[in-house]
Amino acid sequence: MKSLLKIEQLTILILCLLFFYHLQYNWWWFIGLFFVPDISMVGYAVNHKVGGIFYNILHHKSLPILVLILGYLMSESVVLMIGTIWLAHISFDRMLGYGLKHLDHFQNTHLGKIGKHEH
Repeated sequence: MKSLLKIEQLTILILCLLFFYHLQYNWWWFIGLFFVPDISMVGYAVNHKVGGIFYNILHHKSLPILVLILGYLMSESVVLMIGTIWLAHISFDRMLGYGLKHLDHFQNTHLGKIGKHEH
């Protein structure tokens, strides 16, 4: 099942890359903005709960999809670019196994545990 989920996320990532190419923006924008959603991890400096909430807000697919819809309705390519990069980032994370966080610890995600595990 995990392989199937990873293939699904890779497919979305490829779709985002193709769409970004279609927008004809410089690839430096993609590279420069790709990891911006990870600023949400500063919440972990407070505690696991705050970190999880911030991370989940910026890593939930509904927000970049709403940004994409808004960009389409407004015919705003900059907004489309932001939504595309954001969705690509989330799909990349999910492809690597980084899911939405449970609020007890960074390693506990909706896709299972990540990182080294104590046995």
